Amino acid sequence: MRIELSRSNNPVYLRRLLQHRVGIALSFFAMIVGISFLMWILAVLVINGFGAIDIAMFRETTPAPGSDGGGLLNPIIGSLLMVGVATLISTPIGICAGIYLAEYGQESRFAQLTRFVTDIMLSAPSIVIGLFVYASYVANVRHFSGWAGSLAIALIAVPVVVRTTDNMLGLVPASLREAAFALGAPRWKVATQVRLRAVKAGVVTGVLLAIARISGETAPLLFTALNNQFFSADMNSPMANLPVVIFQFAMSPYDNWRNLAWGGALLITFSVLGLNILARVLVKTGKQ
Repeated sequence: MRIELSRSNNPVYLRRLLQHRVGIALSFFAMIVGISFLMWILAVLVINGFGAIDIAMFRETTPAPGSDGGGLLNPIIGSLLMVGVATLISTPIGICAGIYLAEYGQESRFAQLTRFVTDIMLSAPSIVIGLFVYASYVANVRHFSGWAGSLAIALIAVPVVVRTTDNMLGLVPASLREAAFALGAPRWKVATQVRLRAVKAGVVTGVLLAIARISGETAPLLFTALNNQFFSADMNSPMANLPVVIFQFAMSPYDNWRNLAWGGALLITFSVLGLNILARVLVKTGKQ
């Protein structure tokens, strides 16, 4: 009772309590503002894009200018192909680099440099990466292609996988590694079959987050894959993709194209949302 009375009369305690309550109130207000804008964006997207979602959108290719009907079959297939190839490129590279950083990051200057470059690539604008691939690959082969687009978005996905793998491996208890070393296991086997296996759910989560990150990238594909009005599964030629088609159709004067752009935007949004939900479920499963 005396402690409570002393606290109520203590000006330092009252000032800190006031600061705490003001901070909590401002944080709650910021959360409400952020969620409100997010719900507003999602509501507008659902209202405008839900009407464009039909079977034809998944069965027909992009329509000609000014024509009715059509769909987004070719950009959907193109995006799936390029994201799939980018995932196949970035996943092994990112996981191996993450393992190297986790094992040798504290005792190697090269590992510290690798971590620094990875952090820079995480914050690098995607258009810069697109220009780099254009100058180093597209300009030399003298044509746009799906391979160039896959390479560009793979460069965006690699640092995400690297940092996630590095962070997840850092959560493995030191006692687990010491027990494996005590049994005579070599370092490479401890890293791949003990540490990596213990956090496989977190590593898969990093891969899913990388896929979600690259699924909606537009700027790199403008300089690499460009676009294709017709259906094409040839990765060595210009290839349609959802982000670029949405950008072009949203800027067009045709109502049909704008409706398809809303439908494509809704499709990408819910795909990314589903990947993020799946990633969170895997994280919770791994913790259990």
